[in-house]
Amino acid sequence: MVASTGDTGHALAGNQAMMEGAVLPGNSTVAFRKQPVPQPGHGQVLLRMKASSICGSDIRAIYREHLGKGEEAALDIIAGHEPSGQVARLGPGVKRLKVGDRVAVYHISGCNACEDCRMGYMISCTTKEHRAGHGWQRDGGHAEFMLADEPTCILLPDELSYVDGALCACGFGTAWEILNRMKVGGGDRMLVTGLGPVGLATAMLARALGASKVIGTDISEARRELALKLELVDVALPADDSALSQIKQLTNGRGCEAAIDCSGVASARLLALRGTRQWGRCGFIGEGNDIHINVSPDLIHPQITIYGAWVTSLAHMEQLLEQLARWKLHPEKIVTHRFTLKETGEAYRLAAEGQCGKVVVVLD
Repeated sequence: MVASTGDTGHALAGNQAMMEGAVLPGNSTVAFRKQPVPQPGHGQVLLRMKASSICGSDIRAIYREHLGKGEEAALDIIAGHEPSGQVARLGPGVKRLKVGDRVAVYHISGCNACEDCRMGYMISCTTKEHRAGHGWQRDGGHAEFMLADEPTCILLPDELSYVDGALCACGFGTAWEILNRMKVGGGDRMLVTGLGPVGLATAMLARALGASKVIGTDISEARRELALKLELVDVALPADDSALSQIKQLTNGRGCEAAIDCSGVASARLLALRGTRQWGRCGFIGEGNDIHINVSPDLIHPQITIYGAWVTSLAHMEQLLEQLARWKLHPEKIVTHRFTLKETGEAYRLAAEGQCGKVVVVLD
């Protein structure tokens, strides 16, 4: 297909059209820079950004301080690895997409040759020089436009909004991956430790998959109240020394058939494991601290199976979007705050406080 010269707005007019984007210099700050609107290369599309949500990984590893080395979390990269938008221009060789298409974006590109890439798990591409994440090693969604590789763009079902799409690659995608890997369904009582955005996503999808009861825990009263208000959990417990006994009381002394830690906090991971019933399944998706367990009483004797998941695959993300449309379920439900691009600094400040639901930069 020949590259299109058509566009979806006046900002693309002329070869020197400029755009604004937000970068994360570290030290809990946000800066802005202007740069030319990029031109799509072979197999790429230029997206007009519509929504770009903030992930806890952005807060932990870039906003507060740059934890990566060299190309990891580069200082001058436009932030945002949870983007969705509308195709504004096609590069040469684009075969599937057309100008005007609404898309969500799988936020990692890889070598497309290693085993993980061939399975659609570009998140764990083994060829480091080819692995590039939006907002980390390549420009992300906190800008008026963003370049994306055509294979990483998934058409948004008409029933889903741009904000729905932005939430699906990382947060909801990770929750979807582990819930399916653990085969959560109607016979399961579900424990979710950590009721931040990923925990809320996990609870929402667990309910959709048929979990008979969802119990959530968090140290934040505001987040417990939000989970109850959104009707994503049946019970929301403070993550304190009494949490385990209360979980046992709610499950006839047995614990939950399935438990997932979404916080990455060592005490919450241990609570998830010890709140899992005998022969149950426990999953970890929250990045963070180590955990010390007494292997025999905590794991071997109760014969618990442990799962880990790190984002989802391209194919599973597409499956998730289709299923959300079928269920008439909207990830947008967990969004508590929306900001314009110029308000990105306030968006990050609020998200970093850890007391709210999902925070989204909306560009439409």
